[in-house]
Order: sequence, then C-alpha cells, then structure tokens
Amino acid sequence: MSIQTTAAEYLVICRGARLVESLTPEGMQNAMKRFYAWFEQLAGEGKIRSGHQLAPEGKVLSGRKGVTDGPFAESKEGIAGYWFVQAASLEEAVEIAKGDPLLDFGHIIEIRPILPEGRAELQIE
Repeated sequence: MSIQTTAAEYLVICRGARLVESLTPEGMQNAMKRFYAWFEQLAGEGKIRSGHQLAPEGKVLSGRKGVTDGPFAESKEGIAGYWFVQAASLEEAVEIAKGDPLLDFGHIIEIRPILPEGRAELQIE
C-alpha cells in the first residue's frame, strides 16, 4: 500500500546509529563529513529540510503513570535523529534517503509520509 500526501513531506527517522562502536575517531569524523556534505547538498536543492541529532538519554512514557529511563542502552535501533524530505512520492523519498552515507555504517532509516492537516488516521490493530 502506498500513501501519497498532497503536502509531499516525509519524516525520515534514523535508527541504529551507534557509529562510535564500529569506527575509529578518524573514521567517525570522515563518515560525518560525508553525511553533512550530502545533507547540505540536498538541502540546497530543497529536497531535505530541518534535521536534528537526538541525545542518547531520555524518558519513555507508558500510560499515565509509567515513566522509565530510556531509550534503553541495549537497544541497537534507538532513534538517533530525524529530518524531513520533500518529495512527490514515498518512492522518491526512499530514493533520496538511499543516498545517506551513514547507511554504509549501520544506519537504519524509516520513512513515513506526513499526513495533511485535518486528515488524522488512527489505526487500531
């Protein structure tokens, strides 16, 4: 199933970016240089906007009273950051995200269409 939004905006969620564990400090610096050069080029083309890296610590809420420390350190797929892609379709957003140089180092990317305002979809399974 393919959802196409009129806003043509997609959220890209980056997971599993524990690059420090697999790279030397120089390798990490080079990987990040490649990422930022790629990101800035696409930002200049208007295909990517507003991205942020997330801190490793945080809290997880479960219901009204369940608050725990998180994300959990043992998780290798914790959310490391996010950005937004402007594309005509989900398939185009995927093609743009495939250029992320950090995919070579264990990055996992999830791409989700952002629904237009006024179109809330609640799915109960």
